[in-house]
Amino acid sequence: MSESPVFPSDAVTQQSQFLQVMDREQALLRFQNALDLRPLGSETVALSEALGRVLAIDYVATVDVPGFDRASVDGFAVQSMDTFGASEAQPVILQLNPEVLSPGIVPNCPVLPGTATPIATGGMSPRGADAIVMIEYTETSDDPRQIHITQAAVPGQFIAFAGSDIARGETALRCGHVLSSREIGILAAIGCDQVTVYRRPQVAIFSTGNELIALGQPWQTGCVFDSNAAILAAAVTEIGGQAHVLGIVPDDEKELQKALSQALQYDMVILSGGTSKGAGDLSYRVVSRLQNPGVIVHGVALKPGKPICLAVTEKKAVVILPGFPTSAIFTFHEFVAPVIRALAGRPVRQTQSIDAQLATRLSSEAGRTEFVMVSLIASDNGFMAFPLGKNSGSVTSFSHADGFVRVESTVETVAAGTPVSVQLIGALEPADLVVIGSHCVGLDYLLSLLQQQGVRVKTLSVGSLGGLAAVKRGECDLAGIHLFDPQSQSYNTPFLTPELRLLPGYRRLQGFVFRIDDARFSGQTKEAALQAALTDPHCLMVNRNAGSGTRILIDQLLGKHRPNGYALQTRSHNAVATAIVQGRADWGVAIESVARQYGLGFIALQDEHYDFVLHESRLSRVQVFSDLLQQATVREWLGGLGFGCVGRFG
Repeated sequence: MSESPVFPSDAVTQQSQFLQVMDREQALLRFQNALDLRPLGSETVALSEALGRVLAIDYVATVDVPGFDRASVDGFAVQSMDTFGASEAQPVILQLNPEVLSPGIVPNCPVLPGTATPIATGGMSPRGADAIVMIEYTETSDDPRQIHITQAAVPGQFIAFAGSDIARGETALRCGHVLSSREIGILAAIGCDQVTVYRRPQVAIFSTGNELIALGQPWQTGCVFDSNAAILAAAVTEIGGQAHVLGIVPDDEKELQKALSQALQYDMVILSGGTSKGAGDLSYRVVSRLQNPGVIVHGVALKPGKPICLAVTEKKAVVILPGFPTSAIFTFHEFVAPVIRALAGRPVRQTQSIDAQLATRLSSEAGRTEFVMVSLIASDNGFMAFPLGKNSGSVTSFSHADGFVRVESTVETVAAGTPVSVQLIGALEPADLVVIGSHCVGLDYLLSLLQQQGVRVKTLSVGSLGGLAAVKRGECDLAGIHLFDPQSQSYNTPFLTPELRLLPGYRRLQGFVFRIDDARFSGQTKEAALQAALTDPHCLMVNRNAGSGTRILIDQLLGKHRPNGYALQTRSHNAVATAIVQGRADWGVAIESVARQYGLGFIALQDEHYDFVLHESRLSRVQVFSDLLQQATVREWLGGLGFGCVGRFG
């Protein structure tokens, strides 16, 4: 906490800005330009204390979740081909392996053709198994070494593959993410017991006025309870600050100056009341003595909240809010909340509006922009906006309102039935950019940068074909794809339709991955490695999911061959690598950066194009992403991962 600035020793300094009313936009700009709106710094806290805090760094998983292929049900691990044709009338009989796999047990016995291993929910799937048969679809045999299967299984049934939830190297949570219980669970799942978060702005709040009574004290005639301090403290906490309520200060200039000097040890000071220019309003006199630069604004042409006073000293905000509750909370959200959010590392709040019709005639005061609180009622013709008709002294108008309507300073009357735009209060914040398609750690990095710039992003990894379909249906702004067309021997462009555009991304090297000590593949050419994989009956592959760009490459590589393990499909490069590292498979196809992460051998197969496809109607929404791709520092980082050739439109 910083030292308090020194007040000049001369008499009260009269600021020329006082009640020289300016419009809202100009006032906000002048105020924010005088401040340093970067986050205040970071600190490390225990995970148990991180709820509601804001991440100051990206959290990249160092483990796979789950860390191994595991059973989703109680049953038996089998080779699915052994169960084809099974029914209650004609069950398939399998020999039981001599182990039972409960959670925490590492399998020692592979599942060979004609065999099955009992396994509990959460148990580690053994080598050779590509499905789990639920115990409900089995029957015991007179021979305790056998089990009867009464329903056929399909490859991958009831197996949660390694890394299918979170993959090693994947960005689990990005900088700027506000931690709820769900995010706490993610951090716990990747083993974090402490997290690095932005420091919360420390905000001092005190109320002024002889008429105020502290909460819990007996009410007195002519006095009011100090509701503003409670409202403002809660609002500060809601947006990521830590409130320090310093109590009530009477209308005494010396007491106010003493209170302000003490409050300036915090990151921000909010005073409630005493901002007008009446004889009893002393707060502005005390604040006017601040320097570097001192008072920025006193008086804004809006209703409610005209007499707000905005000051800055040594880059620290000092704000006097109007005493009336609705004026205080409205001006807090308009002028103070954006500053606290910035200092706390939170993104700029994006407001939501809804179209409605004004239900009753509305009169306004010319010369001031007025924000009228309204309640929204649904009708057959859409929403109707009903003005609440309460003044700035109302405690309930802000909490009861669904939103507010802006009436420009030049307008005196708005007729009933006029279409209006209602800015909602407390609405959910929508994503600025929705990306669906093939996952890539390079894309993770790009989206993290956007989120740090205040762009809210949402991603869903469904594979290249799934992403392409989502773009066509208008479900997302952008899709990451790497689809190879064998006919034209080119990537991605053959899959476009006239209304789709391609944003060239970067290049990724796909290859044959294996354990570095595997003599069948180490030091071999891709042709020799493939031949070894196809001719060794004990060599087990791990495949990728249908619809992924990598699966298309694998099928082209294999032709008509279907090697052992082909039916075992995983949904990510990381799951392929994990299966090989853990010995549940011997080879697969993945990108070079993942092979490097897992310490696997790598034989290059094909340099692929990882590009982005979008509908032409979304060009403006993805421009910020396109611009990011052109930045030299971004290209340099991607190159460090082994990615290259960042492209651009046209």
